[in-house]
Amino acid sequence: MRLGEKVRRKLEMPLWQTVLRVGTQQIMIALGAGLSAFAYVLFQLPYNLAAGGISGLGVIVNFYTQFPPGLFYLLANIPLFILGFYTLGRWSFVFSSALAVIFFSIATEFFTYNMPVVLGDFPITENTLLATIFAGLLYGVGIGILYRYGGTIGGTSIPARIIYNKTGFPMSQSCLFTDLLIIVLAGFVFSWENALLAFLALLLSGMASDFVLEGSSQRRSLMIVTTSPEAIKYAMMNELRTGVTTWNVEGGFSGTEKTMLYCSLLRSRIYDAKQIIYTLDPKAFLVVGICQQTWGGYTPPK
Repeated sequence: MRLGEKVRRKLEMPLWQTVLRVGTQQIMIALGAGLSAFAYVLFQLPYNLAAGGISGLGVIVNFYTQFPPGLFYLLANIPLFILGFYTLGRWSFVFSSALAVIFFSIATEFFTYNMPVVLGDFPITENTLLATIFAGLLYGVGIGILYRYGGTIGGTSIPARIIYNKTGFPMSQSCLFTDLLIIVLAGFVFSWENALLAFLALLLSGMASDFVLEGSSQRRSLMIVTTSPEAIKYAMMNELRTGVTTWNVEGGFSGTEKTMLYCSLLRSRIYDAKQIIYTLDPKAFLVVGICQQTWGGYTPPK
């Protein structure tokens, strides 16, 4: 049996697992879109925070024409979807993005008409800075949930992805350039103070979505170049209960043969690791990096 066939068979899942996985994925995409719409209606529209993207353009259009922001978002995405259909994978692209865009549009309209009635006192705060902070954080958490489960929110991410595929220009820079154009437009329409607040909301949104997508960094990676590998390895495995990977290296300048050790630790144990390493080898070279996520098991020695 060929390797590719073995891999495919091993990755195959029963039908019920596939249905459960896809169903959970779509529910979480809808949840993320709903949370983003909630933040959009509660903290962006009432304060005219056009924090980039089609949603930001919707704030400007709604201010001038009172055109429903949810409907505008849906209509503005249609030509972008057509463009993405022919350049980004046809139906697979449409399926992964359509649910989020449709649900965001519906949820926006629902919250727009019902939130003032339910809350009574709307908007809920007169502090625009406070609204900006929560706009960025809540909207970003919703977008992060979307990305984590394979969805996209459409909008400016579609042309940014096309530019990336055609030219290799980073998507993040393309999206940022487009979002900044909309924020600058908002500065002319509303005020430059409003534009600054919208930019702050955009930054907080990006940070929050990255946090949800990648998780908090609780672990650190250690790369140790040493001439006492056995002692340090023994101490790391037995004192800090972590696995260690080793390989032989050679100093580029000195030509001296040494050993490099690699392991990951909770960041609270970095101080202990430094104490162990420099007690056993004062001349060791240590690099501490950030681990966003780690998987895999290790059986500590008894």
